[in-house]
Amino acid sequence: MVNIKRKGVISIKIVIVTGMSGAGKSSAMKCLEDFGFYCIDNMPPILIPKFVEISTNAGGVIDKVALVTDIRSRSLFSDLLNTLDQMKNGEHECEILFLDAHDDVLIKRYKETRRQHPLSLDGKIIDGINKERELMAKVRQRADHIIDTTKLLTRDLRSELSNIYVSGGSYDGLILDVMSFGYKYGIPNDADLVLDVRFLPNPFYIAELKPQTGLNKDVQDFVLCHEQTQEFLKKITDLLEYLIPFYKQEGKNQLVIAIGCTGGKHRSVTITEVISKHLKDSNHRVLTHHRDIDKDSK
Repeated sequence: MVNIKRKGVISIKIVIVTGMSGAGKSSAMKCLEDFGFYCIDNMPPILIPKFVEISTNAGGVIDKVALVTDIRSRSLFSDLLNTLDQMKNGEHECEILFLDAHDDVLIKRYKETRRQHPLSLDGKIIDGINKERELMAKVRQRADHIIDTTKLLTRDLRSELSNIYVSGGSYDGLILDVMSFGYKYGIPNDADLVLDVRFLPNPFYIAELKPQTGLNKDVQDFVLCHEQTQEFLKKITDLLEYLIPFYKQEGKNQLVIAIGCTGGKHRSVTITEVISKHLKDSNHRVLTHHRDIDKDSK
């Protein structure tokens, strides 16, 4: 980012945090505060330039600010696009962080907190979400970083923000969610890629391995010792490495890779662990979880 600065003006790093209501802006602000940012929540867009001016005149006391602005500003929110243009063309480094999540997750979060969506005055949360998405569309397009918090725990969000604002790393916007599941419990609804590993030798029929899971070394050794497993892993990891850049290019925020066996306890867990490690070793952002590992107790 190139900024034209006046001589003697102290440069301030500005992060404008915005996005969907319920997507985690409050959690993001707590993290940024821990990272040394001066944080203000629910800042009306029209006041952002004035606050930056005050911070500039503080003589270097404030050098990093994070400001949350969203549709809670009501009619004042319409000033945001003009404010963003003004800040982007100004003297300071300014970035836009946009937090998002799937509609069903946003609805669940609102129901859990028993709070009303700012735009759902009639009580229908989904109507408020749809209206908010429409209002937020142009802001989302201008964002420097978009983080989908659908499946992120607070610690995962903190890690992503740390990579951007502490380590100075780049954020490619794609999180790989690698999960195991059991076909007997149904295919995950949000899966983008589904891999069926029921063709691999099954530890379920080995008495001493049956009560264990794919997290145990004995089960992993059994599954991985077969030639067909090694060949499968090579072909799949090659395929994923080929596909991932295209998903990034498309602008996808999260790729759910679901790996299934019969019960979701042995083979799928083992393969999920191996693929996750490969992707992490290749410097991808990876979440790993096992949906049905505790369900099959037979």
